Amino acid sequence: MTGNTELLFILFIVLLLFGGRKLPELARSMGEAAREFNKATQAPTQYIDEKVRKENDERQAIIDAAKKLGIEVEGRELSDIAQDIVKAASKEEAS
Repeated sequence: MTGNTELLFILFIVLLLFGGRKLPELARSMGEAAREFNKATQAPTQYIDEKVRKENDERQAIIDAAKKLGIEVEGRELSDIAQDIVKAASKEEAS
C-alpha cells in the first residue's frame, strides 16, 4: 500500500509543477523515452541470440556433413570433425 501512496504523492507533485495542460505531453514524452530505452536494451540481446543461433546452425551443418560421410562425431571436438571432413573430401577428389 505504501507504493501506491508514494506514487499518488509523486503524481500530485508533478501536477503542481507542470499543470494539468502539460501533463499529457509529459506522459507522451515519458512513454516515447521508455520505448526507446526498451529498444536500445533489446538490441544487444537480439544480436547475441542471433549469433548463438547462427553458430548452432553451422555446428549442426558440420555434424550432418560428417554423418553423411560416415565420420564418427560423438565425443569429438568440432575442429577435429571438420578436419576429417576435409580429409574425406580430398580423398574423394583424388579418386
